[in-house]
Amino acid sequence: MSAVAPRSTAVVTGAASGMGRSAAEALVKEGWQVLALDRVATQYEVAGETVRTVPVDVTRRDEVAAAIKAHLHPDSALRLVANIAGIYPPSTLADFTEDLYRRVFDVNVLGVLNVTAEAVAVMPDGGTVLNFASVDAFAVSPGQLIYGASKAAVVMLTKELALELAPRRIRVNAIAPGWVNTPGNAATGRMTAAAAGIPLGRVAEPEEIARWIIFLAGPDASFMTGETIVLSGGDVIR
Repeated sequence: MSAVAPRSTAVVTGAASGMGRSAAEALVKEGWQVLALDRVATQYEVAGETVRTVPVDVTRRDEVAAAIKAHLHPDSALRLVANIAGIYPPSTLADFTEDLYRRVFDVNVLGVLNVTAEAVAVMPDGGTVLNFASVDAFAVSPGQLIYGASKAAVVMLTKELALELAPRRIRVNAIAPGWVNTPGNAATGRMTAAAAGIPLGRVAEPEEIARWIIFLAGPDASFMTGETIVLSGGDVIR
């Protein structure tokens, strides 16, 4: 009898809500087993399966390592990491604080490094790392001094990690979304005005962005690494 191939597993951070949850749902629908990480514990049903988030602070590498060790199924193969957890409090030169700087960079940059380091340690050669940057890495967004800098750092981390992990054929790419219809963005009260300025006339739906995760983890993107895909409806064109 031939051995059964291990089920592919994806680690998804920020999986309790917003883009992280949409990514987890899309992956489950495509047959992936998802190890959902978030700072809060929650659960939801998708495609007949229950996704339960494991409470983890991505700024604590020991917590990330413990979660992967405890919750990665022994009969699965970790083939994808989606670093989606992030925070975006507003800041300017006039009001930023050292604490805010450290909090944003710890989650948005250190978190990517912590999760990637612990995941690739147990990832077979040929896997995929996918980081979430932002259009704010490329275009100035008023009032997002520290956030924009943190996402520019994610773009560079993506390039550096792509080179470092290439000998193992682990591809590293990033997605830089513009406005997406998530609860967090809706809470800003700015989405309607933002949509009016987008050439395609609307903001993105989370499911649209999540489909790019499926694509970038699949065979059609097998020769792509070190790149950042901007998904902004034409709002930011590089």
